[in-house]
Amino acid sequence: MRLLIASDLHGSLESLRFLLGKARELQPDLLVLLGDLVYHGPRNPLPESYNTPTVLKEMADLNALPCPITAVRGNCDAEVDLALLPFPVTENAWINADGLRIFASHGHHLPERPPLPGMPQGTVILRGHTHVPRGETLDGLHFWNPGSLSLPKGGSPRSYGLCEDGVFRVLDTHGREVLRHQPGGA
Repeated sequence: MRLLIASDLHGSLESLRFLLGKARELQPDLLVLLGDLVYHGPRNPLPESYNTPTVLKEMADLNALPCPITAVRGNCDAEVDLALLPFPVTENAWINADGLRIFASHGHHLPERPPLPGMPQGTVILRGHTHVPRGETLDGLHFWNPGSLSLPKGGSPRSYGLCEDGVFRVLDTHGREVLRHQPGGA
């Protein structure tokens, strides 16, 4: 199963168009959006090509993709923006893929490190929010973050995630691998 994962678009038309192109190219089985889709947020600069009305209009193109969309709400996603999106957005989501149990969340309500009370061992915590790519295992939990396509932080490049055959990879917009993580693997 192929999952295409993006987070923290923050209203960047350029980033949305990149994601649409990548989805058409890769033909994922599922597109996962980890929140902060439309608004740039009070602590972030305006992303390049920030254009909320056009972004909201072109988000409809995501529905034309042959794959389903799982989208979760970020801390910068206001109800007024979510009401205009052409697909549902939930607080969190559970995804089963390639034998992995994945908990998708924007992550702003989750601790960065264990313990995460009630989270079963072996769970993949798929989150955004920090704008920094991550792939590591701590205390039996796997933490994955694709970074941000529009406003990367911590010296990281603009990036997105791809999960295939249980392997999580973060790629920059030039297709270079930024990191790779496999639960139980090297």
